[in-house]
Amino acid sequence: MIPWLAGSPHFPPVESALVDPPGLLAAGGELRPEWLLAAYRQGIFPWYSAGEPILWWSPDPRLVLVPSRMKISRSLGRRLRQHRFEISFDTAFSEVVAACAAPRESGGGTWISQEIQAAYRRMHELGHAHSVEAWCDGELVGGLYGIGLGRAFFGESMFSYRTDASKVALAHLARYLESRNFAVIDCQMTTAHLLSLGAVEIARTEFRAGLEVWTREGDGPGRWPRDAGRGFF
Repeated sequence: MIPWLAGSPHFPPVESALVDPPGLLAAGGELRPEWLLAAYRQGIFPWYSAGEPILWWSPDPRLVLVPSRMKISRSLGRRLRQHRFEISFDTAFSEVVAACAAPRESGGGTWISQEIQAAYRRMHELGHAHSVEAWCDGELVGGLYGIGLGRAFFGESMFSYRTDASKVALAHLARYLESRNFAVIDCQMTTAHLLSLGAVEIARTEFRAGLEVWTREGDGPGRWPRDAGRGFF
C-alpha cells in the first residue's frame, strides 16, 4: 500500500517507495506549483496516465547526466557543426510540451495529459519550467522541456521530428547548464539511449543528498535568454 496525499504538499520519505513497481511512492495530491516544487526538491516526480489518480515516483537508482560529461558521438558532433538546426530557449514552451505529448505511434496513448500540460505551463509562467527548441526552416522539429531548481535541471520529455533534432537540443542544453555551473540533469528512468549519451545511475540516497545542496544554490526562477545556446558549437 502507498499513502494517499491530501491537504498540504507533505510527501512520505523516499526510502518508503515500492520496489515493485520501482519507485512508486504515493498517490493523490495536486499539480499546483507548491506541490511540484516540494516534490522535485526531494527527488520526486509525477507520472501517471489519464483517468488515474496522480502518482508520485522516486526510483532507485536514479539516472543522471552531469552536463560537462555528455558524450558527443562522432556523428552527433558532425551534426552540431553543420548547424542544420536553429536552437532557441524558452521560446515555444507550450508547443514543445504538446509535441512531447503526441503519441509516438498510431493509436498510442500519452502520460502527458492536458492536466499535466496545464501544470507545467504554469510552472513555465513562474520561471521554473524551461524548454529548448530545435527549428529547421522556421518549423519546430525537436526539443525538450523540464524543471530548473537552483543548480539542478529535471528533464521531463523530448521529441524529434528530424534525425538528431532532440539530441542537438540536449547538447545545447548541457553546454548552457555547464556554463551556469549546474550540477546535474535528472533523467529519472534508465534507458539505453540516455546511457549512450553519458548518463549514469546513482543511488537514490546520493541523489537526494545532492538535491539538498543543489536546489538551494544558483540563480532563482526566471526566463532563460532565447539565444542562450549560441556559440557553443
